[in-house]
Amino acid sequence: MRWSRESCAACEGTDRDPGRYSEALNQTMKIYTRTGDDGTTGLFGGERVHKHDARVEAYGTVDELNSAIGLVRSAGIDRVIDGPLEAIQNELFVIGAEIACVPGKEGSLGLALIDESAAARLEGWIDEAEQELPPLKVFILPAGTPASAGLHVARTVARRAERALLAAHEKSPVRQELLVYLNRLSDLLFVLARRANHLAGVPDVPWKARSDSRRG
Repeated sequence: MRWSRESCAACEGTDRDPGRYSEALNQTMKIYTRTGDDGTTGLFGGERVHKHDARVEAYGTVDELNSAIGLVRSAGIDRVIDGPLEAIQNELFVIGAEIACVPGKEGSLGLALIDESAAARLEGWIDEAEQELPPLKVFILPAGTPASAGLHVARTVARRAERALLAAHEKSPVRQELLVYLNRLSDLLFVLARRANHLAGVPDVPWKARSDSRRG
């Protein structure tokens, strides 16, 4: 689900009563509201911005990242990979909600926001996965099993989400914990892509430099 104030009919009036945010999340959400037909969308907190606003681009890309991870999980991957991905999807939902807030209103969401422990947990999963993998000594291609290729796609979307969030940060501040999380997440997705191949008995696909036909 994408995050915007009008995606939830119950969110009407939450800009006047911030305590209603968490209550609104548990109510029926309306799919269309027509309020965005003019090319604008509402942030939590009441402010309306253009749909091409940097903050909207950022939380939209986080939503795309979450969808890419969901597609990988739908293929029925090994539990040692699926477990972390499930937790990550839930955390990305919270990140999207925070980015969709007017700066300074994040605490009114009534959600447990991402903190330093979340990035530390990603680092733990990276370390755990790398213990089972052969040392990486060459550049590799985003290839191998469908699960690995899908995780590489998610990795590239994570990098784009990080860039989008940095662009939004230049206009209005976002918490450093979010930037760190997305940076670490792309690293984890790279390692999990290698692990998906490893678990399937498929070796990394090395990059081969283009040979110069003029030689020899």
